[in-house]
Amino acid sequence: MTEKQIAKKLKEFGYRFPNTRAKYIVEARKRKNFIREILNQRNEQEIREWLVKNIKGIGYKEASHFLRNIGFENIAIIDFHIINLLAKFGLIKKPKTLGKKKYLEIEKLLKRVAEKLNINLAQLDLYLWYIETGKILK
Repeated sequence: MTEKQIAKKLKEFGYRFPNTRAKYIVEARKRKNFIREILNQRNEQEIREWLVKNIKGIGYKEASHFLRNIGFENIAIIDFHIINLLAKFGLIKKPKTLGKKKYLEIEKLLKRVAEKLNINLAQLDLYLWYIETGKILK
């Protein structure tokens, strides 16, 4: 699809900023051949860094979500549902924004919690998401 066709479809489905997202999708196509190579040569954190730096419009949460969807389990998907829950239990102070430094700091905390529970971050994320939302989304 062309950028214009993608934007139209995104708008039909109710996505915010359909034109910008369409542009990012078209731009990302240029890097699609590198992704398989990157996935085979690096660890989860390095892959996520590459995605954030090389795929416009992808941040830590989105890169983590992508990696989780393709089978990586030791990175956290941190959104404000998770942040609200951690703040509610006094584990963190709720940040106003979630930049790289804060994302990685919260992920480190979650890794310690997961280790104490003898589970991976994928399992912990799912459990925390369920506690906060009452839903299990796959």
